[in-house]
Amino acid sequence: MNKQKGLLVLALVVLAPAFFPAAYASAPTPPCSGPSGLLGLLDRPTISDSSCVVPEGMTVLEAGATAGNLYGAPSGEVDTLPNLELRWGLPGNSEFVWLPPSFQYESVDAGPLGPAATVSGFGPTTVGIKHELGYTQHWQWTAEALATLPSGDSTFGSHGLGMAVSGIISYGSGPFGVSLMAGVSSETEPTAAGGQRFQSFNPDLTVTWASTSRLQFYAEVYGQSHAGYAQGWGTDADGGLQYLVTPDFEVDLEEGVRIQGNLGGFSNYTGAGLGLLF
Repeated sequence: MNKQKGLLVLALVVLAPAFFPAAYASAPTPPCSGPSGLLGLLDRPTISDSSCVVPEGMTVLEAGATAGNLYGAPSGEVDTLPNLELRWGLPGNSEFVWLPPSFQYESVDAGPLGPAATVSGFGPTTVGIKHELGYTQHWQWTAEALATLPSGDSTFGSHGLGMAVSGIISYGSGPFGVSLMAGVSSETEPTAAGGQRFQSFNPDLTVTWASTSRLQFYAEVYGQSHAGYAQGWGTDADGGLQYLVTPDFEVDLEEGVRIQGNLGGFSNYTGAGLGLLF
C-alpha cells in the first residue's frame, strides 16, 4: 500500500502543471500538427504512448484487433478486440484518456484426444492524464499517469487498483524519429490468478521512419522488470506500418513477437487497426 501511495504522489507531482493550465490557448507542437501530424499524435499501434497530446477541444479515437499464439505448453490462440482508446484534448497542453474493457478470447489445445479448451472475458478499464512538459524544434518531453480500475471479469480483469507513472522523451529530424518511454507501475493479477500485487519498471524504445508524407514504418522493443507476480523480466518486440488515408484518418498493421519471459502471454501476434481525429 505504501508503494501504491508513493506512485499516486509521484503522479500528482509530475502532472501538477496539467491542473493549472496557462491562460492562453495551447499552441500545437510541431511534430504533432500539420498534414502528417496524426501519425505522430496516435498512441497505436505501438505499446509506447505518443509524446504528443490531443489538441484542445478535439478527440482521438483508436481501435484495433489482434490475433496471436499463446506462449508455452499447451499451445493455443488468443484474440483481442476492439482495443479501444479515446483521448480528449484539454487546456494547457494536456489530455484525458479512457481505455474501456477489451474482449479477449483464448483457445488452448488439449492434444489429439480432446477438444480445445476455451475461455473468454473482458479486461479492465483504464483512465489517465497526459501532459506535455515542453518541446524544441527536435525534442519533446511528456509525462503521463494512468489508473487501472478494479474492473473486468475474474479471468482477464484487474483485482485491485493499479497505477502507472511514465515519462516520454522523443526526438525527430526529417523522416526519422525515436522515442523513449520509461515508467514504474503497481498492478494486480486477475482475481482468478490470485489477485496478487506486483511492481515493475517499464522501458520502451521506438524508432520510426516516414518514407512518404502518408506512410510511416516503426520498430519497437519494450519490457517489464516483472512480467507478473513472482515473475522476472519480460521483453517483447513489434513492428509495422501506418498509412494516412486522410489527414484525420489512419490505418495500421503490426506484428509482435516474444523475446524473453512471459509478457503479454503470447509468442507472436498480428494486429490491424485505425485512428481518427475529430
